[in-house]
Amino acid sequence: MPAHRASYRLAGLGAVALLLSTTGCVSSGRSATAQAQDTKCPWEPDTSVKTTAQIAWQASPTGDLIVKDMGLLEACMPNATIKWSQFSSGGDVVQAFGAGSVDVGMLGSSPATIALSKPLQLPIKVVWIQEVIGEAEALVVHDKSITDLKGLAGKRVAVPFSSTSHFSLLQALDSAGLVPGKDLQLVNLAPEAMAAAWNGNQIDAAWVWNPVLDQLKKTGQQIYSSADTAKAGKPTYDLSAATASFAEQNPDFMKQWAKAEDYAVKLITDDPNKAAESIAIQMGISPKDVSGLFSGYIYLPASKQATAEYLGGKVADDLVTTAKFLLSQGSIDGVSPEQAYRDGVDAGPASSVTD
Repeated sequence: MPAHRASYRLAGLGAVALLLSTTGCVSSGRSATAQAQDTKCPWEPDTSVKTTAQIAWQASPTGDLIVKDMGLLEACMPNATIKWSQFSSGGDVVQAFGAGSVDVGMLGSSPATIALSKPLQLPIKVVWIQEVIGEAEALVVHDKSITDLKGLAGKRVAVPFSSTSHFSLLQALDSAGLVPGKDLQLVNLAPEAMAAAWNGNQIDAAWVWNPVLDQLKKTGQQIYSSADTAKAGKPTYDLSAATASFAEQNPDFMKQWAKAEDYAVKLITDDPNKAAESIAIQMGISPKDVSGLFSGYIYLPASKQATAEYLGGKVADDLVTTAKFLLSQGSIDGVSPEQAYRDGVDAGPASSVTD
């Protein structure tokens, strides 16, 4: 694939989003900043960390939003400068990594793979699994007479390109023998643009995540999900990555960051109502709606993440598998050497939590 096409793909991942205001209130009645101002670090703060960290976040029901809402990084590293910026997709985060405007950020396993593959080969390291994706990302069709993937023939299917949903959709279509561009049309749409396209009958189906997924299901029908592709041996993840230089130069920051993420995961599993309130503030939806999203994901504590089943081995294997598939679909120019994906996953921060 010519290099100019690769450059166009990077530009097409989306313009870097501006920091979005999150001071609105939901049913809890508090603002997005009130909790952060009152938080005390749940462990001994590290006053030696004085770095400035640019962190990319997305509106998804992850521990990352709890860390942001509670101000854990600010409380546990009081002399550090933490700057949070919201992005609408992992593709945007990849572009921000490429531009050098983000140090740590959340992105799906597909965009992470694209970042590590040719032609980008960005120097990033996957350092955390926000979630293993299940029913939370799914395919919804307008026409309820469509009950399987074969029914998508001749249809227009929306999906955010370079996302985990895009990867899962391509895997599903491949398993059904459907070829994008030949048997059906794929439409690159950001989640926030899907509802209008759906209501205007501009698309026939969409593979997306919540809260948009639930909006589309009100008038549509779910026929497949990322849980199905995971069962077929093609799991997808929401991950957090850091630039290699930032992670290597700021090990104490990364340890505190991982402790905060682990604290958030345990809050989701041990006190989901409290976790839902924090996430709801950041997502701008009700705590009840957030609680309904948790079942679509698997949340892993640091003790599991650091094992060979995840960051200690298998995640790198899954990135290699993803890269090979993305190459077959023309989504990347080439698969990097396998060692590049292994070097692109670092279990160190998760391991430091359990030391």
